[in-house]
Amino acid sequence: MLGGLVEDRAGVAVQPNKKNNEEERNESQTRKEKVMKVGFAVQGNEGVESKVYDHFGSAPAFIIVDTDGKEVLTVNNQDIHHVHGACNPIMALDGKSVEAMVVGGIGSGAITKLNAMGVKVYAAAAPTVKENLELLSQNKLEELSVYDACRAHQGGCGH
Repeated sequence: MLGGLVEDRAGVAVQPNKKNNEEERNESQTRKEKVMKVGFAVQGNEGVESKVYDHFGSAPAFIIVDTDGKEVLTVNNQDIHHVHGACNPIMALDGKSVEAMVVGGIGSGAITKLNAMGVKVYAAAAPTVKENLELLSQNKLEELSVYDACRAHQGGCGH
């Protein structure tokens, strides 16, 4: 022990029971990743009790939940009358940003556009926003890719 310091396995003098800067950065990053805005394609505005809609592009509304403060925002779909397969997620969300989107179904174009914006897309595994938020916090929702597009359309669709 050197003046309150101890040697670590590499022989570097460090404070005992103190985390190094890299560990603190990693922990801080982990905390930041858990705090996010999550969007949900929904049938109507019932807050966190809203039912997840079966298709992103034609959802009447979106619920956006800030997982830190549990604030809930409702956004009417501003692109609901788009040409099939030509959904514009930025327009649909009225310019609001999210880090994740939970859907009942979604076309490959919308997945591609959301992913390009840095948004992860997840398949809903429960009927309500509240239940899916809990599953997301437990890492129990499946992240979707373009290969998972149009699941809600039995027999496929035109995407």
